[in-house]
Amino acid sequence: MDTKVSSRFKDATTLLIHDHDSVKAKFKEFEAMGNRARIGKKKLADAICTELTIHTMIEEDIFYPAVKRQAEDGPAMIKEALAEHAGAKELIAQLKAMAPDDENLNETVMKLSEEIAQHVKEEEQEMFPKVRSSGLDLIALRDEMVERKRTLSTENL
Repeated sequence: MDTKVSSRFKDATTLLIHDHDSVKAKFKEFEAMGNRARIGKKKLADAICTELTIHTMIEEDIFYPAVKRQAEDGPAMIKEALAEHAGAKELIAQLKAMAPDDENLNETVMKLSEEIAQHVKEEEQEMFPKVRSSGLDLIALRDEMVERKRTLSTENL
């Protein structure tokens, strides 16, 4: 484990918040692009989809199972989060299949942005405070998540 990379994040929740902030910035960048920047918008939409796919995988494979076992209301929180992920995955699949000139690209990206914003708000305001007080080893989770993220980033998602 590269301690330099993992030490950038205090724990698993700060890693996830960093991801949230990164994708929020990409959504803002997308919104700021003009309607004529179709190819650039499609490339950015694809980058958003890849980033969200990796984020979702580390949450579902590592973070959520630990939260489900350990945190107060863990099973209920994770059930809701997984349902939200399912909606996002559907939109991501639609976006990946779209051509740059698809008339639904902007609308679909904005719908995804809204869904992600709601999901992020719930995680950061409700789930993460409970996780922090749950006794979970958030540093070990962070390290495992960073390593998984590194692996996934080299794959063609």
